[in-house]
Amino acid sequence: MKNLFFNFLLLFVLGTVTMCAQTGFVIGTISDGEFNDILPFANVLAKGTTNGTTSDFDGKYSLQLEEGTYTLVFSYLGYQTKEITEVVVEPGKEVVVDITLNPLANQLEEVVVTTTVSKNTEASVLNLQKKSVALIDGLSLQSIKKVGASDIASAVKNVPGVSVQGGKFVFVRGLGDRYTKTLLNGLEVPGLDPDRNTLQLDIFPTNLLDNLIVVKSFTADQSADFTGGIVDIVTKDFPTTEQFNISIGSAYNPDFHFNDNYETFDSGGRAFGFRRSLNNDPITENILTLNVAQNAPELRELTQRFDPQMAAQASTSSIDSNFSIDYGNQFSLNEDSSWRLGFLTALSYRNESAFYENYIDGQVFRRDFRDNTVLELQADRTNQGRLSTNNTLLTGLAGVTLKGERSKYKLNVMHIQNGETSTTFQTQQNFIINSNLIERTALLFTERSITNLSLNGVHTLDTEAKWNLDWKGNITWARVYDQDFRVSPFRVNEDTGERRIEPSEAGDPIRLWRDLEEINYVGKVDLSNKHTLFDNDAKLKVGGTYVFKNRVFDIAQYALPNQDFGAEFSLRFEGDPDQILAPDNILTTNPLQGTFVREDSGASTFFDSDINIAGLYVSEEFKLTPRFTSIIGVRAEQFQLSYTGTSQTQGTLENELILDEFDFFPSANLILELDEEGNRKIRGSYGRTTARPSFKEASIAQIFDPVSGFFFLGNLDIKPTYIDNFDLRFETYGKGTNFFAISGFYKSFENPIELAFIAGATDQFTPRNLGDATVLGAEIEFRSDLSIIGLNNFFFNGNYSLINSTQDLNEDERILRATETNLRVGETPITERQLQGQSPWILNLGLNYNSNDNGWEGGLFYNVQGPTLEIVSDGNIGDVFTRPFNDLKFSIGKSFGQNDQNKITLRISNLLNDERLSEFESFGSTRKTYSLLQPGQSFSVSYSTRF
Repeated sequence: MKNLFFNFLLLFVLGTVTMCAQTGFVIGTISDGEFNDILPFANVLAKGTTNGTTSDFDGKYSLQLEEGTYTLVFSYLGYQTKEITEVVVEPGKEVVVDITLNPLANQLEEVVVTTTVSKNTEASVLNLQKKSVALIDGLSLQSIKKVGASDIASAVKNVPGVSVQGGKFVFVRGLGDRYTKTLLNGLEVPGLDPDRNTLQLDIFPTNLLDNLIVVKSFTADQSADFTGGIVDIVTKDFPTTEQFNISIGSAYNPDFHFNDNYETFDSGGRAFGFRRSLNNDPITENILTLNVAQNAPELRELTQRFDPQMAAQASTSSIDSNFSIDYGNQFSLNEDSSWRLGFLTALSYRNESAFYENYIDGQVFRRDFRDNTVLELQADRTNQGRLSTNNTLLTGLAGVTLKGERSKYKLNVMHIQNGETSTTFQTQQNFIINSNLIERTALLFTERSITNLSLNGVHTLDTEAKWNLDWKGNITWARVYDQDFRVSPFRVNEDTGERRIEPSEAGDPIRLWRDLEEINYVGKVDLSNKHTLFDNDAKLKVGGTYVFKNRVFDIAQYALPNQDFGAEFSLRFEGDPDQILAPDNILTTNPLQGTFVREDSGASTFFDSDINIAGLYVSEEFKLTPRFTSIIGVRAEQFQLSYTGTSQTQGTLENELILDEFDFFPSANLILELDEEGNRKIRGSYGRTTARPSFKEASIAQIFDPVSGFFFLGNLDIKPTYIDNFDLRFETYGKGTNFFAISGFYKSFENPIELAFIAGATDQFTPRNLGDATVLGAEIEFRSDLSIIGLNNFFFNGNYSLINSTQDLNEDERILRATETNLRVGETPITERQLQGQSPWILNLGLNYNSNDNGWEGGLFYNVQGPTLEIVSDGNIGDVFTRPFNDLKFSIGKSFGQNDQNKITLRISNLLNDERLSEFESFGSTRKTYSLLQPGQSFSVSYSTRF
């Protein structure tokens, strides 16, 4: 039925006849070359006509013209007049012309500068980058489409120093997720994975975006909790003209799709990822006091409430499918169009399946603790099997913008709904700590959702735009529900092949409900004033932010042991998980045997935690000389984290204040322009930032993963990390979008937080402050068209980051790594190592073709990053490193129809058929696998049309 729907929709779209207006639009932003800022109320005129307009209070303009070629004249009192020639306006299309006006050296003179418009609208983001007071990189909507990306996660890897983990989460400068922050329209929002600091980027269709900005240097108006970079996803205000876009696509992976070995189960999850919450688990009574012999009838009735399915069912996986639609328009509310109302609505849906035949996860290899002459790591636990997943993602966004002469109000509502069904079958062989063979089946349905409501306003408070006020606020609700997680472990007798449930060896079968609910309130106010300082123009900014987060985490876990005095009852299951709750195998009174339910949640399964962050800042932007700009600022932040929860080892905490930190975060950004046009610059910056522990890290929570068998243990002694950041960059802007930059950076970390094995416990992780660290790196970026060698319409971009990280070992880690038992013969004790989560190098390359004449576009794009320390050794177990994943993609697309309104795109992912691999490393030993996924190659095709 689903495939029939998509086929019908495709036929409908292909058969639709569209009409096109005979006018087009010239749009853009006018910038102030004096302030590195926008220029409001500047004049725009189509030369030789009476058609003109002015930029609004945030420097944007829109001019509707008949089809033809025009010269545009930009002017403002006391500033140079600029003419842009050969602006070609086509029916139903937009031409982006961004311009910077510089003050006159003598205001009695008039200077006319004539230039030619660049047809590549990637220049808009380059202009923003050029005028920014902070060190930034970015992607425009046009550049994202140029690389053939349907979502921004596929395109952001073209930004220097940026990599994407798992196709979703962005890392900046090789630093891990902890040191990167994701914003939506300038404010932070939690992601679908609430333990990450970044929002997954594959949930945003490209047609919702204006641009994506990556900020790499700190300024006082930003929150202090980032180090690698801030990724700001900027959605559209509203379109210049009425727009209606539809896109539909499908993807095929030979390793994943139409595979008869694919497995699934009836999760109860609906097609769009909705199900039920913890309150709907089948057990409502307190069963801790029930006795098996005395309360067998009650326990039998409670056990029968569970869905009896415990085993996965063989199925055939279908191909991936996706669909998106958006509509937007604007209206004038009065005769002179000084007030306009615009809106944008969008809906997208994606359904993806994956199947991994050789799935490895959570293996453990350790050093031989009896003989230090043995260098090879010994297998303590191997864990291999197969994994099947189905993932649905539904994203909806609606926005309304009201814009006047000196004010703008924007209201956005966004909802993301995600449902993921997964089944795993794993064979676990234990060798050292325990010695047994276990087969484990796990079924899981997870429902995730984010609802975000945001409102912001921008105001020019006087007619000369000297005073400006910008305020923002949002509320976000995030929910993650693990719904009826089912785990069935059987111990295998390696001599007879018999399979039996043995709790002491493999644990009981379990049913698990986990609920995580988080609410965030974020507010921000910025006030700026343009004035004179040292006889030059200057700008003062003051403002504040407030963030409140509350997270509630709860678990309802039930064991399903079997009552069997003869120790033979579970043999009748014959290793079939569905027999555990078969009607004949549920607890009976005569004889007293069978499966029954037992509450098994433990004392560390609930917590309620709050975070409060209040910030105030002041900064001053001023010129020491006409070409030397300085931006000096300081930010003060109060951070508090309180916790309520219970631990078996640490008792009960009731609204305990775990962290209470007040800090100042100074910043300085210096910009030296080497020519009058500002096309060559040297930037230098310093900023102090922080990385704070998450809810579950600063806690006494003990969270068990029944699939991998690992425990996460919170740490009440964890401290925030403080980082001093230094940046130096030379950049030059050439014709069109040609660009070159070389950068160096240095970061000093005090008390970095890292995930580490717990000594003597091979199945436990905890966050720890493991010693101070430094990061020293360099970046080089080059973008150029290839017309100089005769390849018109070809473009090349490349960037490379080389990063050296060094972490000093603290006393605890030195002891763990340097004991006589742990050191191998010939091994020298180390005093430093690589920083966890830090990639030593990143390479991005892209070659693409784009022609407005014939409608063809395509490209070849490559991304890889160096081996990254994933988990820190406890001395006995080796360090775990993520190996490089060579991601090579190809795309080709063709636009056709009236005004190129239709487009078909073909993409091939993972052309090199590389695998995602993490491995243990230890002195003198060959590498041993920790985890392995083989994603295979994916072939996708999409069709889009605009009306």
